[in-house]
Amino acid sequence: MVLKVAGRGLLVPPFIVMDVMQAAADREAEGSDVLHLEVGQPSTSAPRGVIDAAKRALDQDKLGYTMAFGLPKLRECIAEHYRAWYGLEVPVKRIAVTKGSSAGFLLSFLAAFDAGDRVAMVSPGYPAYRNILIALGVEPVLMLSGPEHRFQPTPALLDALDRPVDGLILASPSNPTGTMVGAEEMRALTDYCLAKGIRMISDEIYHGIGFRTPWVSALESDPNALVINSFSKYFSMTGWRLGWMVVPPDMVRVIECLAQNMFISSPTLSQHAAIAAFDCHEELATNVQRYNRNREVLLNELPKAGLPDLAPADGAFYVYANVAEITNDSVDFCRRMLSEIGVACTPGVDFDPDRGHASIRFSFAGLTEDMVEACRRMKVWIKP
Repeated sequence: MVLKVAGRGLLVPPFIVMDVMQAAADREAEGSDVLHLEVGQPSTSAPRGVIDAAKRALDQDKLGYTMAFGLPKLRECIAEHYRAWYGLEVPVKRIAVTKGSSAGFLLSFLAAFDAGDRVAMVSPGYPAYRNILIALGVEPVLMLSGPEHRFQPTPALLDALDRPVDGLILASPSNPTGTMVGAEEMRALTDYCLAKGIRMISDEIYHGIGFRTPWVSALESDPNALVINSFSKYFSMTGWRLGWMVVPPDMVRVIECLAQNMFISSPTLSQHAAIAAFDCHEELATNVQRYNRNREVLLNELPKAGLPDLAPADGAFYVYANVAEITNDSVDFCRRMLSEIGVACTPGVDFDPDRGHASIRFSFAGLTEDMVEACRRMKVWIKP
């Protein structure tokens, strides 16, 4: 007897960066070196204060379930974070702690959209947005965005769509391009969405990692916005699987019920540890300084290796490169670069199904010396 596999699961493509990580791990297992510019996670551990808090929690707490929206103390710390960083008063009751930002996206998509709805996002963009939506029977509507739009959505791009949409996903800083939306652009987008009845979901997981302009929260122009954030990037806690949402008032109970049934609660040990993260900004600022040095290495050296067409990289820790002058097959290009010189990066098809065959993404979340060495190898390999 052949058992059924749900068709919607078969429609979901792979998250290619995870495949690249596996190929890099296989190379390392064989005894060859790898310079990791493929994965978007800090090479640093969690801050010292977070680790110490986790050790105390192991000794002092039973580590049972928490409420679905998380420990009250952690939610209060997140509310204080919005006061300190943005000058915003966010009610604690609207803050939901989640199992990473990934759970936040799943909860927000389930609460905001029905099967058959249409949700707009720019391409290139984070692939899990569209892949989760596909799994839920929601149609991702890709808006091809380029340097002229700074790889971000605009009201004009939304107006140009053939049919209205029910939602918009905005990411600033963006993965994979690192571009950011300024205050005026954010106001224009939130105003447009409010006027058109479009539910906007703002991905703000890279806030704290910026190099040119201040990061702007959607909450600054729409106090009732739906915002996703994470402890993984700026706070350097990827494996702790912890994030948060700021939930619009009309969705609080809906998302709470979904969270209760789907996740019960986020990891309790991670929640106790994360309370301490908000006292670790000095250590975290040192990480951001290193990202900035790494960014400068790539922006200065990649053109010398034959890759001059780069996105601005205002924030996050990515450089998105156009490789059309070198290859029309970014998957093969990245495969050969890993195999032949041990430099791992991600093909653009992960982020842009239409044009990603001619682009690649570099992560500069690692060590500065790895960035320098990767560029040295690429200069020899790309421009012999």
